[in-house]
Amino acid sequence: MLTRLKAQSEGKLAKQLCRVVLDQFDKQYSRELGDSWSTVRDILISPSLWQYAILFNRFNYPFELEKALHLRGYHTVLQGALPHYPKSMKCYLSRTPDRMPSERHQTGSLKKYYLLNAASLLPVLALELSDGEAVLDLCAAPGGKSIALLQCAYPGYLLCNEYDRPRGRWLRQTLESFIPQPLINVIKVSELDGREMGDAQPAAFDKVLVDAPCSNDRSWLFSSDSQKAAYRIHQRKNLPVLQVELVRSAMKALRPGGLLVYSTCTLSKAENQDVISEILTSDSNIVPVDISGIARTFSQDFTFAPTDQKCSLLVIPEKGKAWGPMYIAKLKKEMSTRKKQGEFYKPC
Repeated sequence: MLTRLKAQSEGKLAKQLCRVVLDQFDKQYSRELGDSWSTVRDILISPSLWQYAILFNRFNYPFELEKALHLRGYHTVLQGALPHYPKSMKCYLSRTPDRMPSERHQTGSLKKYYLLNAASLLPVLALELSDGEAVLDLCAAPGGKSIALLQCAYPGYLLCNEYDRPRGRWLRQTLESFIPQPLINVIKVSELDGREMGDAQPAAFDKVLVDAPCSNDRSWLFSSDSQKAAYRIHQRKNLPVLQVELVRSAMKALRPGGLLVYSTCTLSKAENQDVISEILTSDSNIVPVDISGIARTFSQDFTFAPTDQKCSLLVIPEKGKAWGPMYIAKLKKEMSTRKKQGEFYKPC
């Protein structure tokens, strides 16, 4: 196993930085993050420092692996730290850039664990899932957060939507690799444009996750085609428009009193805080939910940058805590009577 780990690590080191993207990030993030950007930059451009958490599959629990991880100094992240933290979710991490080999997909056999950025669990936990709820994962591929959702609770109905067809196939394979057949029966995978979901299924869900398409900082930094990378950077300004439209559609699909969590894996203020501010200032029926307590609770395992919004968090990577970037914002859909009374909510 150690040989495989070393080979994978060397493969990561072989990645080539894309100068076009790095130059753009230097300009933008030095302005938005200030002195913190230097530390974040060092992690993002050094794959050898990246860390990988191990999310256990409760449907094929790896008891022997759990013992081995304890011996190697791994510890559980988040466990029991929140009143609504699900005991069924187990995720292990190390403070060093150790990486387990990924398991191969085998038809008819469930995988024991899923490798992920530990910060990806925060949007899922922020949803405060309960058994029996109707849940929508609007932009679900490749499926990691859908898998995490199912570690938390048994939904009455889970709709995993992915507009991109190849990514949709990837999503289906991920679900088949981790979820037993009885539970698969309450899961539906759709390929609808997320902007149309609200009209297609109005007020149908108790909880909605919008893990929006974004300028994925880690992957963009290692774009292999510099011309495509330059085009991406040029088109980056259009992403917030799409993100706002997705959130508005998701809000239509949410029942009154339901919760929505918005997340991205970028540091970009335009795709994070500005999107949430736009949503809150344009719809008096949507209110922010304070999640600042999550940052206080989990500061031992994650580093958080200020967002100036009590309803949002921004996880930034640093050495020994190389998790993120991950932006999380939590919103609630109020009863329509508030709009009739003329109440108006300002950004959090």
